Amino acid sequence: MSDESVGGSDAVDTSRRKFLTVATAATGAVGVGFTLVPFISSWKPSERARALGAPLEIDISKLEPGQMITQSWRKQPIYVVRRTPEAVAALAKVEPSLKDPKSEASEQPKYAQNEMRSIKPEVLVLYAACTHLGCLPKQYFTQADPAMGADWPGGFFCPCHGSRFDLAGRVFNGSPASANLRVPPHSFESDSMLVIGVDAAAQGAA
Repeated sequence: MSDESVGGSDAVDTSRRKFLTVATAATGAVGVGFTLVPFISSWKPSERARALGAPLEIDISKLEPGQMITQSWRKQPIYVVRRTPEAVAALAKVEPSLKDPKSEASEQPKYAQNEMRSIKPEVLVLYAACTHLGCLPKQYFTQADPAMGADWPGGFFCPCHGSRFDLAGRVFNGSPASANLRVPPHSFESDSMLVIGVDAAAQGAA
């Protein structure tokens, strides 16, 4: 066998070794990548964890004044409403018509026991269950809605037994429900990020 043939064989073997080394390293890297995916995913709350009470983040940046979205937390529907300035201004005017205007006999975090029953005046967060028998109240946000009467200030109406609530979730006199709609624990990470299940008091809110 000539020196040229031996040299050619060594060149081929060297190339093969380099290829196998690179291929093995690449396969190992891919394997590590696939291992990390479930590991990183495990940092995120599972659906079961959310159902048991893991915090729920809601981006409200696209929620326009007068609109409402419904989310689920702990298997309970949650209403998030962006009130108009007019709706906020009207809250004080209806107090004489309410059963519990100061929310003294109703359920809400301490920081939401105010006229607006909220942290931010424009953002209302409520459990979407009537305090009478748990039906879902319907939104009637337009003032003087023909279906609700000329003196209607805007709010919620329970179709099951006729309980009425204002746009702070406070119950009107004459309603079967005896308490205001409940307010869940919540806070704000930013102006556009609402967090259900993280108490604002724990973040230093009064």
